[in-house]
Amino acid sequence: MKSLTTKLLFGLAAATLAATAVADTTAAPAEVRFAWAGAPRVWVLGKADKSFDQALGVPVKWVQFNTGADVLALFASKQIDIARFGSNPAVSGYAQGLPIELISVPEIITTAEQLVVRADIRDVKGIEGRTIAYPPNSTAQYALEALLDRGHADRAKVKLVPLKPAEMVAAWKRGDIDGAYAWDPAKAQLVADGAHVVFSTGDLRKDGVLIYNNFVVSKDFAAKYPQLVAAFLKNYQKKVEEYRQDPERAAATIAATLDQPVDSVRTALRGMEYPTIAELLSAEYLGASADGAPSGIARAQAETAAFLVKAGQLQSTRVPASFVPFNNASFLRQAGN
Repeated sequence: MKSLTTKLLFGLAAATLAATAVADTTAAPAEVRFAWAGAPRVWVLGKADKSFDQALGVPVKWVQFNTGADVLALFASKQIDIARFGSNPAVSGYAQGLPIELISVPEIITTAEQLVVRADIRDVKGIEGRTIAYPPNSTAQYALEALLDRGHADRAKVKLVPLKPAEMVAAWKRGDIDGAYAWDPAKAQLVADGAHVVFSTGDLRKDGVLIYNNFVVSKDFAAKYPQLVAAFLKNYQKKVEEYRQDPERAAATIAATLDQPVDSVRTALRGMEYPTIAELLSAEYLGASADGAPSGIARAQAETAAFLVKAGQLQSTRVPASFVPFNNASFLRQAGN
């Protein structure tokens, strides 16, 4: 009897420990940390009304960054859980072995990132013999390099200067640069000071180049709190629907939240395409194709990696054979249910 009692007690203790382990894994964190660039984007609606806090059931901490390289450093130091940033630095992060994965593609970049230049430059060809700035390791740099690679202007005749967005405005005013490939608010500031647009990222679609922003998550966070990742994506989609139903109200809310001119915010929001969850789960983006070929995003990631290697920002030996393992659409499927 004593032996049986001992066994029962041991079994109960083991079950209790197992239950505690599960509880520790699924317990909510003290906060969820979002990395954002401070730019006018649809998800800022969830910052304004605190709906992300409500959907996740915990406070959200918004951690601001300047460039995609900053995001990778924040992930590496475990200072953030979820980030919205460009495809270029994300691909670099996967290749470098950061424990992160793509969970959605909230935006396809069309006119939100553009080449803006001085008044006497009439077209892209006109940047030859001029100095053009770009934010390093960004989707804007990728677009600029892509348009040069496709012969829109002679690369050998263009001086390219890496600058952070805030530095571009100061360099423009000093006369150090003749143009920049930028996003708002820097782009809007340059236009307000006399610059005009000669090329948009969306123009590259006809060349087969897809440039987008992604939602990326720490794998550790996703494994511990899958329900929070799905809740995040579900709430984001609600914000997209709010924007579609009343874009003027959304622009006004975001402008007030960021203390930016509503006109520039409106333009920035219109500069993106916002795929639905159903569209994102198709083979064009993150879904599996009937013939087993990589998804559209996986192919775009491979093309981005090739660009990064050519630009000297990534060693060819670090490029994975496939980017499929870095894309996790399971949270999107949960969010769509």
